Amino acid sequence: MQFQIPQFIEVEDKIFGPLTFRQFLYLAGGAGLCFVLYVYLPIYLAIFPIAGVAGLAIALTFYKYNGRNFIYTLEAFSKYFISKKLYLWGKEKHRELTAIPPKVTKVEPTGVNLPRLSESRLKELSWSLDIKDTNKQQVEE
Repeated sequence: MQFQIPQFIEVEDKIFGPLTFRQFLYLAGGAGLCFVLYVYLPIYLAIFPIAGVAGLAIALTFYKYNGRNFIYTLEAFSKYFISKKLYLWGKEKHRELTAIPPKVTKVEPTGVNLPRLSESRLKELSWSLDIKDTNKQQVEE
């Protein structure tokens, strides 16, 4: 027994000529609102709102942003504009490489006296380098 699998399910059907039902509603709603503005406002006051409503209706009907209908972009903009925003700052920690380093044999030079740093002095130097303290005196050699 064979079944037919529906294809192109994301494509809306054209109902009103070349327009889908949703596109027809956007255009009809925009035209109706433009007519109401034209009737109830003087023409010199109605021109700019009529142009805005007509532009929005045409954008909702035909404009696609990044391959998606303009209504989704408008929805995302309104959600972002209305929602609360919390900005946090935190120092990022750098991840170290997890590769196994090659074995290195420690070779100490003979006949040269190298100064040894105690652990506390080493931590102090490390701290001064981390915070870039310029007022700190130079390390005595």
